[in-house]
Amino acid sequence: MPLYFARPKGVERPPVVLVAMEVFGLHEYIRDVVRRLGKLGAFAVAPDYYFRSGVDLTEVAEISQLMPIVNAKPDAELLSDLDAAVAWAKQQGGDVDRLGILGFCRGGRAVWEYCAASNAPKAGVAFYGSLVDPEARKSLWPNSPLDLAGEMKAPVLGLYGEADQSIEVAQVEAMRARLAAAGKTAELHVYPGAPHGFHADYRPSYRKEAAEDAWRRMADWFHRFGVLT
Repeated sequence: MPLYFARPKGVERPPVVLVAMEVFGLHEYIRDVVRRLGKLGAFAVAPDYYFRSGVDLTEVAEISQLMPIVNAKPDAELLSDLDAAVAWAKQQGGDVDRLGILGFCRGGRAVWEYCAASNAPKAGVAFYGSLVDPEARKSLWPNSPLDLAGEMKAPVLGLYGEADQSIEVAQVEAMRARLAAAGKTAELHVYPGAPHGFHADYRPSYRKEAAEDAWRRMADWFHRFGVLT
């Protein structure tokens, strides 16, 4: 499985942060996020878990051609691939006892799924990760993040946009209520007027103020729960 990583120079056993990408593959934007995390002191690793398709997703221009590829990814395989990336980072000297996971869009959904399935992460941060899956994908994606609220094994910060046309604020509020009812440590923040993809600085959806605030909240969250020091 290909991956992209960055790590702080001269630091022994740096904390590991998985970066779960958008559906567009290991795009330069995701690589930049990885490098920025490296500058925060993390051994950041972005695995290309769509590699089995044999297609470089960064070169697929049409969304109609892209989505069938990424929608065919089973959750069980995704979780196994994330575990493999953690194991590789450990072999390279990363401190997986201080593991975090960060994701955007579909990768944000992966954050919720991984934090429900694995005891490994100390904290997760989901940027506009979907919370309710289409019923038609039940065979590949058995449980929506909303269904897994009570199973979260790590504190998760969710960052969402009020104007996101694919994730309704009502879904965010439902997730907030379920997490609270289950006694889970979590925070969900909704940015007024922000669309889906507000952190993606290479697309028209980018909102500078929301993106910078969200990045600060992400770093604070990882510091708070011992991923970053």
